[in-house]
This record gives sequence, structure tokens and C-alpha cells, in this order.
Amino acid sequence: MTLHPTQTAPTLSLPLTGGGSTDELALGSGAGGRFSLVVFFRGLHCPVCRKQLGELDRRLVDLNDAGVGRVLAVSMETPERSAQLVEQWHLRNLPVACGLTEASAREWGLFISTAIKDGEAPVFNEPGMFVLDADGTLFWSSVSSMPFGRPAIDDVLAGLQFAQKSEYPARGAA
Repeated sequence: MTLHPTQTAPTLSLPLTGGGSTDELALGSGAGGRFSLVVFFRGLHCPVCRKQLGELDRRLVDLNDAGVGRVLAVSMETPERSAQLVEQWHLRNLPVACGLTEASAREWGLFISTAIKDGEAPVFNEPGMFVLDADGTLFWSSVSSMPFGRPAIDDVLAGLQFAQKSEYPARGAA
């Protein structure tokens, strides 16, 4: 399934590593800023994910300045592996949700892979980045079938700043 801009994003009701749930984040509500950024990542085995989530963790203030009120990282990892990656990757501020189901990953339009080496979960989602607007609809997305080719955070920041400044609408819904 492909999620199109201006469509209401699927619900995410998942536990957060360290306590709480995604329900408390009010994703797509405009809380704390117009946009919510939901980043789906592969898991503990992925060095590209580690780099991306580390940068997100360090740049939450920059994202907030660009109008992003909520940021969330999500994976199909178990609670144990999610706790391990939060600790090993030194994620201090970024909310990390775990337990995404394969059905929910597909609802978001993510690609699914199976393990090809030791250390990988048997089944996991490939990366995706989704920006939700204040009304809960999809504003922008980038999905990959491989661990590479993710949008750079600076590009995301520049795009969201431009969108807000120029009242640029969601595109790609035709």
C-alpha cells in the first residue's frame, strides 16, 4: 500500500523504549510545532540507522526550530533489542518506539526484508521518513528499499523551513 500526501496517516500505538507510548506524543496534531517527523528504521543491526538516529537525537532543537513539534523513531525491534540500541547508540532525547507489526509497516508503505546475516531480526522494515501535518495527514515522505539513500537532515530542515515560510502545500496527491 502506498500512503499518499494529504491522506490521514495510519495510527501508531506502540510502546516507547524507556516507558510510555506513542499515544502520548500527539503525532500529527500540531503539538509543539506544525509538523511531526516519524522515522522508521531497520534496527539494532544497522550502522546507517545508528548514524541517522544519532543525528536526529542531537538535532531535535534544529528540527523544532523548523516547525517539527514531535519526532519519533520506530522499528519492528523487540523491547529488549530496542532498549539495547537506545543504550548502545547513546540516544538521550529521541523517543524510540518498538514492536511495529509487519501489517502496520506495510500500511505505511514500508518495504519488508528478511535476515541475510547474523544479528539481524528475522523480519524487519526498511527505512522511511514521514512528515505529518498538523491535521494528521501526510505532508511528505521518503521510503527506501535499502538502508542507503535516506534524506539528509539538513535537506529535511531546509525543505520544512521553506514549506512553512512560503506556505508550500503537500505535493504528490494528484
